[in-house]
Amino acid sequence: MNRKIGFIGAGKMAQAMIEGMLKTDQIARENVMASAISEETIDKIKTACQIAATTNNKEVARFADILFLAVKPDLHSKVIAEIRNEINPDVIIITIAAGITLADIEREFGFRIKTIRTMPNTPALVGEGMSAICPNDVLSENEIVEVEQIFHTFSKTERIVEKLMDGIPSISGSSPAYVYMFIEALADGGVLQGIPRDKAYRLAAQSVLGAAKMVLETGIHPGVLKDNVCTPGGATIEAVSTLEKMQFRGSILEAMESCTKKVKSLT
Repeated sequence: MNRKIGFIGAGKMAQAMIEGMLKTDQIARENVMASAISEETIDKIKTACQIAATTNNKEVARFADILFLAVKPDLHSKVIAEIRNEINPDVIIITIAAGITLADIEREFGFRIKTIRTMPNTPALVGEGMSAICPNDVLSENEIVEVEQIFHTFSKTERIVEKLMDGIPSISGSSPAYVYMFIEALADGGVLQGIPRDKAYRLAAQSVLGAAKMVLETGIHPGVLKDNVCTPGGATIEAVSTLEKMQFRGSILEAMESCTKKVKSLT
C-alpha cells in the first residue's frame, strides 16, 4: 500500500495501531508519520516505531492521504481548526475517539469531507484488535475497503451503523480492561491455591484466549460451550452457580451501561 498515513496524536491507542500495522509488510515505515504535543512522546514513538514524528500537526496533515485524528474528544475542534486549510483535497479523515460523530467532523471542517468514525482497541498491538467502522456517504466502496485493509493489519473489523456506535466502546473498545481484570482475578485465585503467579497468569490468559477462539471458530453459542464444561454435580457448575449468585452477568451489564452513558456525555 502506497498511501501515506498520518496520526495526529500518538498516545497508547495510536501507538498500538501504528506498531500493529508496521508488524506486517503491507505498510512501509516511510509512509507513516505521527505528531504529539510532547518531545518525550515524539522520542518514544521514533524509538519504538522508527517513523517520522513531529510536534507540528500541520506537517502531518500535509503529509497524509489517510489521516487519523487520535486525540481526545474535547481536542477535536482545536485540532481541526489548526489543520483545516492544510489537508490534501482528497484526504480521508478517521476519528478513533468515543462520542465524536460524522456530523461533528463535517461541521468542524465546514465542508463535506471523506470521514470514517471508528472504535479500535489496544489488542491492535499484537494484531488481535477489534475495530468498529462507520463511514460517511462521501467515500466510495473502494476507499472504504482500502481503509479496512489498513485496519486488518492489526484488527478484525465490523461495519456498524452510526446510531449504534456509542454502544461500541462498552463491548469492544473498553472491554479489554474488563478482561484484564478477569485474568488478574483468575490469577489471584490461582495464587491463593498455591500456584506461582507467573504460571497463574499464563494459565488464566491462555484459557481466556482459548475460550474466545472457541466462540469465534466454532460458531457455537457461548451458552452451549459453557454447558459443555459443566458436568452434572461437578466443580465447574458449582463455580458458575456462585458467579450467578454474585450477579456476575448483571455487574457486567451495569458496567457496560455506565460506559455507554459516559461516552454520550463526552461531547
